[in-house]
Amino acid sequence: MRLTRALTFASALVASAVGLSLPTQAEESHITVLLDWFVNPDHGPLIVAEELGYFKEVGLDVELVAPADPNDPPKLVAAGKAEIAIGYQPQLHVQVAEGLPLVRFGTLVATPLNSLVALKDGPIKDLKDLKGKKVGYSVGGFEDALLGAMLTSEGLSLDDVELVNVNFSLSPAVISGQVDAVIGAFRNFELNQMDIAGHPGVAFYPEEHGVPVYDELIFITATDMRDDPRLAAFLAAVEKGTHYIVNHPQKSWDIFRGHSPDLDDELNKRAWFATIPRFDMTPAALDSGRYARFAEFLKTQGLIKETLPVSSYAIAVGQE
Repeated sequence: MRLTRALTFASALVASAVGLSLPTQAEESHITVLLDWFVNPDHGPLIVAEELGYFKEVGLDVELVAPADPNDPPKLVAAGKAEIAIGYQPQLHVQVAEGLPLVRFGTLVATPLNSLVALKDGPIKDLKDLKGKKVGYSVGGFEDALLGAMLTSEGLSLDDVELVNVNFSLSPAVISGQVDAVIGAFRNFELNQMDIAGHPGVAFYPEEHGVPVYDELIFITATDMRDDPRLAAFLAAVEKGTHYIVNHPQKSWDIFRGHSPDLDDELNKRAWFATIPRFDMTPAALDSGRYARFAEFLKTQGLIKETLPVSSYAIAVGQE
């Protein structure tokens, strides 16, 4: 992103709305944002904010970086190698419990995307039908806990299913019959991927089967950066990008697919429109109760030993 040469009246309004002083050209700041994965529709508000110059308007030169290893961004941010990373609320609780100095300061996707997916015309019509069946997964730990809680809500347990590690080949594993269902499938991607392949899927949602609602994708930074004024500026631009997407879904899709030729395909197009309702319209806001409830869930599932004060790992910038 090139540096802006003049602040417009629109930038003054954005800065005023979040209580920021307007930076001069010399004060414009470069920040690195580590993505959770390669660029995809989940990152829509950032791409739109970049392409429409919203980051420049608040004096930021933002570099978006896709990680070589999706496990690295939180560690790199904690080590001061980047200012911001996109992470997952469930993982944040575990990472903080392990001692990483991280704090959530904003939300990108405000609803769970994770789901359990099976073939629509297959034998799994209800979670109870999973008894004695094979369930594929990609990453152990949280996905096991998620599946376990869902099964418990229907009177089953993990002992009633056979877990199969299918790595990241979720949709192919279901379509080929290697497994009867998969946990960890993102409802905005895998369902569309299966439909495009001619094998429609059916999803079972964790929040409808005993799992507390949580934020899927969040913005995290190092604890010692929690008072950095650039965080509020960054979220102001992201919020503006989000509202543009909601107000102009087709135009914003055209902007997104124009960002890179690799993004212009049927799967990304379907995922784009499926993801729009899930973006957080007020990314700086924090529901402390949601975080406290989910921490208790993770403790019950044995993924963390104790719950910490929410304020120690999640903040609403500008409202502390």
